[in-house]
Amino acid sequence: MSRTRVRHRCGACGASAPQWLGRCPDCGEWGSLVEEIESVSPGLVPRPGAARARPVPLAEIDERGGVRRSTGVAEVDRVLGGGLVPGSVTLLGGEPGIGKSTVALQMLMATCASGGPVLLVSAEESPEQVRLRAGRLSALDPGLLVVAETRLPEVLAAAYDVKPVLLVVDSIQAVHDPESTGGPGSVAQVRDCASALVRFAKETGLATILIGHVTKEGALAGPRVLEHVVDTVLTFEGDRHHAVRMLRASKHRFGPTDEIGLFEMTAGGMRGVPDASSFLLADRRPAAPGSVVTAVVDGSRPLLVEVQALTATTASPHPRRSTRGLDGSRLEMLLAVLTQRAKIAFTAEDVYASVTGGIRVTDTGADLALALAIAGVRANRALPGTTLALGEIGLGGEIRQVAHAPRRLGEAARMGFRRAVVPESTPDVPGIRLERVVTVEEALALAGMLARAPGAASGDSRYDGSHLHAVIE
Repeated sequence: MSRTRVRHRCGACGASAPQWLGRCPDCGEWGSLVEEIESVSPGLVPRPGAARARPVPLAEIDERGGVRRSTGVAEVDRVLGGGLVPGSVTLLGGEPGIGKSTVALQMLMATCASGGPVLLVSAEESPEQVRLRAGRLSALDPGLLVVAETRLPEVLAAAYDVKPVLLVVDSIQAVHDPESTGGPGSVAQVRDCASALVRFAKETGLATILIGHVTKEGALAGPRVLEHVVDTVLTFEGDRHHAVRMLRASKHRFGPTDEIGLFEMTAGGMRGVPDASSFLLADRRPAAPGSVVTAVVDGSRPLLVEVQALTATTASPHPRRSTRGLDGSRLEMLLAVLTQRAKIAFTAEDVYASVTGGIRVTDTGADLALALAIAGVRANRALPGTTLALGEIGLGGEIRQVAHAPRRLGEAARMGFRRAVVPESTPDVPGIRLERVVTVEEALALAGMLARAPGAASGDSRYDGSHLHAVIE
């Protein structure tokens, strides 16, 4: 006979405690433990003759059951390594309004067009609201079915009756299991509903996508166990006020997690951006002080991005250090290096730094570009429009090599760049001339942003900026 007991479970990490605590002992989150009533059943011993899974030789398993099926959205397929695996469960997260429901509807539309019915479980929106969005996307296919339901048994029954090739639940936090404790979105409900949908997907071979909310910190809402039970975790990133969206996989049991998808939000839905560098540099103003182009690698694709900086004199004893799309602590470190190694002080100036296009850059290969942008706006000097900078800056002011430098520079050459300021050990790349530097002070002097590099002879044109501005034959 089963019995019940009261536990307190953390809404951030899913850890449980026998009594309420102000702070979760596992993840350290304050005020995250909520009361949960769970049933406890005695241990079950398998009965002779009872149906159960039996071990089989691995070599006898048909590998065709794991063949991917394209979602019909090229950038999503890129991140997934070719498409969705039958029976897989994918968790798609992102901030409100970033495009999760839109791209899910586009995947349903494309999958429906390639054969087989698809089912959308709309747990938050009415069928009329879904119809309006589908009309904008031209997704009115007879095989695209929608059901507005929040009760888990009815959701599973609808999926069983329709037998779709793709199921989308929007969103998992709104689904409610009457046999579970708590209200919709609680720790117990999210865990139990997700687990039931995962079991159903594995038993029927149904590819399933669960759309999830995120917290104000940007993490997926709900217990951490939600991310553990699914096969793939996809996250949409980007500023909702910009058109660019980036799709990343933080977990993927069927392939690598180092690939990204790039989208543009348009009136007709999410449009893939195959040539990301051209898109991100479309509105760039070449040779502007405080603006430097660099090449970053996100996943397997190199991207050219524009790093901008601005300084402003302030009377405040605590000058501002503001970033957008960049790591704030990295900016602080680079300012310290410029102050100590290049003797450029920022004690009376606010410093603003950003990456254009609404994307976020964590690649340390953008250090040299950011340093040149900051020093350039101070000296009112700019790099030529066909020159970019690439390199990591150490605390000693040295310029260090970055990974995949030939691929980055190859992308720059494709985009028409003819010169690059790079670390000394960078190998040659056809189509682009490399200006190798050892220290950040030498890089600034090379760009004409310092009076002279250490050891440079008086009148050496290499260190007055004219060398970089020479016409390339």
